[in-house]
Amino acid sequence: MSKRGYYLLAGAVVLATLVLTAVVFPQLPAEVPTHWNIHNQIDRYGSKWQLVFMLPSIMAGVMALMAALPWLSPRRFEVSGPRLIYLAVMVIVVASLAYFQVLMILAALSRPVNMTRATFGGLCLLFAALGFVLPRLPRNFYVGVRTPWTLADARVWEATHRFAGIVMVAGGVLAFLLVIVQSNIWPPAAVLVTAGLAPVIHSLVFYKQLERDGQV
Repeated sequence: MSKRGYYLLAGAVVLATLVLTAVVFPQLPAEVPTHWNIHNQIDRYGSKWQLVFMLPSIMAGVMALMAALPWLSPRRFEVSGPRLIYLAVMVIVVASLAYFQVLMILAALSRPVNMTRATFGGLCLLFAALGFVLPRLPRNFYVGVRTPWTLADARVWEATHRFAGIVMVAGGVLAFLLVIVQSNIWPPAAVLVTAGLAPVIHSLVFYKQLERDGQV
């Protein structure tokens, strides 16, 4: 997909989210739930205007930030690369925020939805989707597994992101299945934390291996 295509797709998601929010806005109460604890109990309310602007503003901010990254990136650490994978990350994040906006709208309209499980399930799928694109991400300072060791050596970056792709997809899918089959969020949370930390440890171990072999 071209750069223009990625931005059109992300922009269409933002626009659709705004249209949906505008359509249901007259039906929303003055105060809407904005946060739930791990027991699916509402512990914070806010103005319905907060629902209108908060997540769509973040979505637009993500797009603006991604547009600025090529200009901000120093030479040899260009985020753009030949395949524009960072823009795929943008679309994934924007689509995930749109999903969370829909959940917030359903809750505000008092629809029967378990917000804790639905939100956590969305996070699991976001985790897996990011893992799918990470292996193709060029070395940069902004997106990806950015440790001192991946940034110090391109080989460590590439090996770590191939590994991260595998463990994040597997971890995200496994955690999502755990969200579906049982109600305790701690097992899937443990899976995501483990899958998130594993690439960091991998980058250190691989770099030290290269160091011992005199290759860095």
